[in-house]
Amino acid sequence: MRYLLNKTGLILCGLLFYFSGPATAQSTQLGQNLEDLKGRINTITTAVPFLMIPPDARAGGMGDMGVATSPDANSIHWNPSKLAFTEGKGGASIAYVPWLRQLVDDIYLAYASGHLKLKNGQSIGSSIRYFSLGNIDFTSSTGAPLGSYKPSEFAFDVAYARLLSEDFSGGIALRFIHSNLTGGIPIPGSNLTSKAGNSVAADISGYYRKDIELGNKDAVLSAGFAITNIGSKISYTETGEKDFIPINLRIGPGLLLKLNDYNELAFGIDFNKLLVPSPPIFDTAVLANGELAVLFGKNPDVSVASGMFQSFSDAPDGFSEELKEINIAGGMEYWYDKQFAFRAGYFFESAVKGNRKYFTLGAGLRYSVFGLDFSYLIPTEQRNPLENTLRFTLTFRFEDETSDDPESFD
Repeated sequence: MRYLLNKTGLILCGLLFYFSGPATAQSTQLGQNLEDLKGRINTITTAVPFLMIPPDARAGGMGDMGVATSPDANSIHWNPSKLAFTEGKGGASIAYVPWLRQLVDDIYLAYASGHLKLKNGQSIGSSIRYFSLGNIDFTSSTGAPLGSYKPSEFAFDVAYARLLSEDFSGGIALRFIHSNLTGGIPIPGSNLTSKAGNSVAADISGYYRKDIELGNKDAVLSAGFAITNIGSKISYTETGEKDFIPINLRIGPGLLLKLNDYNELAFGIDFNKLLVPSPPIFDTAVLANGELAVLFGKNPDVSVASGMFQSFSDAPDGFSEELKEINIAGGMEYWYDKQFAFRAGYFFESAVKGNRKYFTLGAGLRYSVFGLDFSYLIPTEQRNPLENTLRFTLTFRFEDETSDDPESFD
């Protein structure tokens, strides 16, 4: 597909639509009271939102949750510390996620990951994700051609996890992020030239799992947390503003019930919150140091560390709006004979923070050391870039000679 510059924004808006939903102007006249903020749409947007696209179909079938599910090759995205609990020698995965398939056919996310088990409860892993935005023809405001380019973004990760006790592990991941959206073309109406944005980031995480008995059935209780994409801001011009990347807090529990030798049923839930500043309400009538004064909320032009702490208390509508910034993803997974899986889930986001609400369905097959997972998304509110799209992930396991346990939720 080929697009003109004046349509590029529409494509990019579609990419952000999954994470931000509709937006409104961040300004008001002096005299507006706090009651006027009730129900006002105030989404949070960041640079490189592709980092938050769920890459694997297993989690995609369970409402896009995975902080406390069983470890697999895709744990680097959800919770790197889970790698310390992996079975066998290691594993790998390859995933493909079509994007905006109802509009275009050349935008997609490709993901590959792998991990190896070391001695003394240690594991290492790595992953790479590549996001292609198709092919775009850029033109000036007068219609003069500026060239053709294929915008793309990628992130490369390395991760390390270690058992800190019999039931708890910790993990870290380091990430390099590269985002080239324009190919260095001049910015219309200015003397600036665009450039690729680069950033480095880190994840910290923890994972707890313990074998228990529940109703005379063997069970596994799990819980996890991960703070991901803790990193520097990104700029696309030499002198332009720098934007936050999607620093995110994910936390949640999980429970696996071993019903009998052939049937297992698991449940989990993730709570997600972006640790970046909320857009404030500016007063268009007052300037402070040459900038619009903040009427409600806090100034978002702060450092990364300050923005993370500020994100818990800077919503213009106070604590009630802070609660609305928490997204909830819940799901279940059923395994029969450790070979066939069925999954279902639901994702909820407040209407004033993006309004993403959707059901997911998924299935999985395991044969020897190979696995294949599928997922399908059904929106219940607004349109979604992944609706009517089949996602799939191919997995491999490197088994010990004495190990024959498949990937499961335990």
